[in-house]
Amino acid sequence: MIKIAQLSCGTEYSAVQGEIENAAETVGAKMVYPDVDMNKIDRAVEEFGFNPASPQLKLMIARAMELADKNYDADAIFIATCFRCAEAALVRTELRKFVQEKVRLPVVTYSFTERTKAAQLLTRMEALVTIVERKELLARERQVGLTAGLDSGSSTTKAVIMRDNVIIGKYWLPTGDVYSSAETALTHALEEAGVKLEELEGIGTTGYGRFTLGKKFKAKLVQEELTVNSKGAVWLADRQKGEATIIDIGGMDNKAITVRDGIPDNFTMGGICAGASGRFLEMTAKRLKIEITELGELADQGMHGKVKMNSYCSVFGIQDLVTSLAAGNTLADVASAACHSVAEQVYEQQLQEIEVRQPIIQVGGTSLISGLVTAMEHTLGQRPIVPNDSQYIGAVGAALLVSGLLG
Repeated sequence: MIKIAQLSCGTEYSAVQGEIENAAETVGAKMVYPDVDMNKIDRAVEEFGFNPASPQLKLMIARAMELADKNYDADAIFIATCFRCAEAALVRTELRKFVQEKVRLPVVTYSFTERTKAAQLLTRMEALVTIVERKELLARERQVGLTAGLDSGSSTTKAVIMRDNVIIGKYWLPTGDVYSSAETALTHALEEAGVKLEELEGIGTTGYGRFTLGKKFKAKLVQEELTVNSKGAVWLADRQKGEATIIDIGGMDNKAITVRDGIPDNFTMGGICAGASGRFLEMTAKRLKIEITELGELADQGMHGKVKMNSYCSVFGIQDLVTSLAAGNTLADVASAACHSVAEQVYEQQLQEIEVRQPIIQVGGTSLISGLVTAMEHTLGQRPIVPNDSQYIGAVGAALLVSGLLG
């Protein structure tokens, strides 16, 4: 059984601990808690270099020190603190940096609320288990045979057909009914590829609808999107060797992932508010009475500094944009402000939870919005790599990885 070391503060008092353990058990893992002698806690805090007021945070630091000193055996690390506590957020961030300098274990950080449920943690736990159990598969760099990948996302459904490391068919459409959306995408991708469904040697599924589609299409690979998207991103960007950071701003949540030789070792997922997601950009385009495909070019023509954004909430953010339009700002300025608002939130929320490595690869459907890529460039100080077919990362990753499971 995969052992996930938990470094946390406050989970016992907020009814979250049971949810964490349930999520781990669902994916065949077990949460473990490094043993610490009481007389080691003060010494660990002193070595760490920060003395928090909370005894729970001190214990959290001491447990991390046991892992760093290799006094306790674990396969992965889960670091979690309450989103309300600023001191805990500081410790969480610095502790993540500390353990990654000392041990080569996959790490995920999480900021929980009192209402956090096991379902919200499932993808994170599944990814940790996948990284540990399927490291050889994740190291795969080439697709072989004739395979398909299906990515059932919250906003769009994508299908890709690959033959011997070349994409020969692809299609995407907005997600409606999970079954019919996938069937439509796969049918069009097969038509473009000039092959029949029964000719496929294997199908891989990922995304929110992966389990449902996995059963329907008898998929040989059913895998969470964090590891699958990572593989698709580095393959498309031709960055499978060395280090990289992947930014995927999705329709419902965001992912920031660091990889080494194509294998994730640190990631964070989600955000406190939908204002940091592609959904906010869809809402902005609708308010500006333009198509989402037009938003990026329009944003590139504007000056975001002319529009004051007082809130990162999607609802209040739209109100800020409406107020700006009423004050006489141009549509271009408002579009630019919306893109920069999302980019700044990704930087402040997701990218503070990982160690950003070069190069930075921006993927997902929102990477096609040029104004958002420009906003990320302004925020990060460098322009991210946006590979061709960047919206197909999940489907490409699934098609590539499933080829490693062919008999």
